[in-house]
Amino acid sequence: MATAAAGALGLLWGWLWSERFWLPQNVSWADLEGPGDGYGYPRARHMLSVFPLAAGVFSVRLLFERFIAKPCALHVGIEDSVLYQLESNDTLEKVFLSITKYPDEKRLEGLSKQLDWDVRRIQCWFRHRRSQGKPPTLTKFCESMWRFTFYLCVFCYGIRFLWLSPWFWDTRQCWQNYPYQPLSRELYHYYIMELAFYWSLMFSQFTDVKRKDFLIMFVHHLATIALITFSYINNMVRVGTLVMCLHDASDFLLEAAKLANYAKYQRLCDTLFVAFSAVFMVTRLGVYPLWILNTTLFESWEMIGPYPSWWLFNGLLLILQVLHVIWSYLIARVAFKALIRGKVSKDDRSDVESSSEDEEESTHTHSLSGSSSSNGANCVNGHMGGSHWAEEHGTCKATGSPLFRASPHLQS
Repeated sequence: MATAAAGALGLLWGWLWSERFWLPQNVSWADLEGPGDGYGYPRARHMLSVFPLAAGVFSVRLLFERFIAKPCALHVGIEDSVLYQLESNDTLEKVFLSITKYPDEKRLEGLSKQLDWDVRRIQCWFRHRRSQGKPPTLTKFCESMWRFTFYLCVFCYGIRFLWLSPWFWDTRQCWQNYPYQPLSRELYHYYIMELAFYWSLMFSQFTDVKRKDFLIMFVHHLATIALITFSYINNMVRVGTLVMCLHDASDFLLEAAKLANYAKYQRLCDTLFVAFSAVFMVTRLGVYPLWILNTTLFESWEMIGPYPSWWLFNGLLLILQVLHVIWSYLIARVAFKALIRGKVSKDDRSDVESSSEDEEESTHTHSLSGSSSSNGANCVNGHMGGSHWAEEHGTCKATGSPLFRASPHLQS
């Protein structure tokens, strides 16, 4: 039995690391065992160092958010919110949990008669009850500041490294003498740090602020991790560095725009979002297909020819391009509606970083505001990361930045 199990395991292992799949013709794993220069050639076992490093990245993040990001948030006026103490009411709690979180006028009137409460009092109860499940702006500010810091630092490191690399100026160098391209220390550190960061995001997204595009981002993180790992194992690291640096070019601008929005610096927020949109469109819809896909699909075909893992690698890159198109469409829709309306109201926009309930709440609030808005208090300006509604009195009118009707959490 043990012999049969060992034999089956050996066959599975041989199939998983088949040279026919991973490497070009006439190349074997033994050929890549040589020392080469610097860190030698990439090996799959190097990936084992990523997991403790990812845990370290997450630990650094916790310290950063606690001792750097939070004081910065407090300095710009973002306060640590205190949960409103709800009146205990079993009837309303039952309606909230099992029927609806957004009662219409008919149900409100029925509850008013049943409880002998004023309709406005019931509306406020439901608003405060909904707000208990929303993350405070302080938490979202700290998350964005961490991502902004990492993206900016790793982008600067990548540009500095690639500026001195020949394949940055001539993409055909990505395939020159492939796969016999030894690692350098800088390239190894760049790859491992990026991979560790995305692994930390992969796990932390289950504990971070809930976002509407959770599934899209989950697929994105999987594709990114698969691409980085895959390109490292079969030594496509040169073109991999180009892909990583290109994506980091716009990510830190989005996080900076979020930070400005949370701090209510709306003009700065809009300026940063315009810059992010321009860089995103140029890099993801222009440079990426014309520079990256051109070299991975055509130049590599000419210089090394296709083989099984080549097809998979390019398939993953094309999936990434599909995500670029989806996000670009959403950004373009933001800009188009802002231009034709001049202003985008809260009930029209789905926040970049809010939970799905935020959008529903704004729609329901808008439908009920006709009869009560004259007595309501004005809300604070809508936040991109889930609007912080000032709902102490009546139904509020929310205002939103015309440039922030963006829907997904754009962190690719």
